[in-house]
Amino acid sequence: MKNDFTRKVLTIVGKIPKGKLMTYAEVAKSANSPRAYRAVGSILNRNFHQHERQLPIKDFPPVPCHRVIRSNGIVGGYALGQKEKEKILTAEGHTIVSHKIKLN
Repeated sequence: MKNDFTRKVLTIVGKIPKGKLMTYAEVAKSANSPRAYRAVGSILNRNFHQHERQLPIKDFPPVPCHRVIRSNGIVGGYALGQKEKEKILTAEGHTIVSHKIKLN
């Protein structure tokens, strides 16, 4: 594992239950680094490639990084593409309009 922050981020995101979401900023804050939301995005971007053994994340199973969105409600990036992320989130019960999560 590269560092403690990476471990914290993956642990936090790994605990997001189906049907729930967190923002990159919320994950960073939960990891005790509230200004590190961009670093959270970088860590989660590498999550998908874990099976290729390109990362120091091999100690962790893939985490549900699709459940992390931008603070403004926009779905955000995903290694398999934004459409795939939206498809997964819709299947988990979220409503998406113009790439944005419709919050109840």
